[in-house]
Amino acid sequence: MNCYETVFILTPVLSDEQMKEAVEKFKGVLTQNGAEIVNEEEWGLKKLAYPIQKKSTGFYCLLEFKGEPTIVKKLDIAYRRDERVIRFLTFRLDKYAQEYAEKRRNLRANKNNEKPAEAETENKEA
Repeated sequence: MNCYETVFILTPVLSDEQMKEAVEKFKGVLTQNGAEIVNEEEWGLKKLAYPIQKKSTGFYCLLEFKGEPTIVKKLDIAYRRDERVIRFLTFRLDKYAQEYAEKRRNLRANKNNEKPAEAETENKEA
């Protein structure tokens, strides 16, 4: 099984509920075809570097998964059939990219764990 990372941009006219529904759809495509989702990050609404389909912003989402190479083609077909997707990119991670992605996940997890603790100490002091 190879490790893959896919980033896709959804059209900005979607509501939060519609965006989450689209993300769940693509996660479902992966899990139905035997992939294991390692990490999911929703980067939110960001400005595009250049207009795409007359849109200057889009919802960015990243999925890291492990699976067979045939899954990538099925995922690409799902992206192309969905009108909500503006752009997408899927690539296989080499060993260095896997190490970097793992470090990034650990740093992000540590930041998320530290914030509630800091908020608790501030509340106790007040």
